[in-house]
Amino acid sequence: MSSAREDLLSKLPRGGLLKIGESPAPPLPEEQRVALIRKGNELFNAKKFDLAKKVFLTTGYADGLIRLGDLYMKESRPLEALRMYWLAPESKKAGALVERASEVLREWLKER
Repeated sequence: MSSAREDLLSKLPRGGLLKIGESPAPPLPEEQRVALIRKGNELFNAKKFDLAKKVFLTTGYADGLIRLGDLYMKESRPLEALRMYWLAPESKKAGALVERASEVLREWLKER
């Protein structure tokens, strides 16, 4: 393996490019879930994205996760966007990102 290729591969995270939680949170009572989703939407609208993310992940709120994914794409954070789309699950947007990543990898492999 060439040293440039080894250098590139050494920069990849050891756990892979996409880290998914160990196991989903236990289901919440519907009334509590709805209240948390409302709070998460308020936090998102107030641009408190880290807190909104925690709420959306806890509740498994797909629409909120997709909106976060879209935000991360605008911020040029495609791996975090992929994570949100994967967890949503939003297969169309996740699939498009995976396809783009595979194109980049193909180009890298051609350059070796």
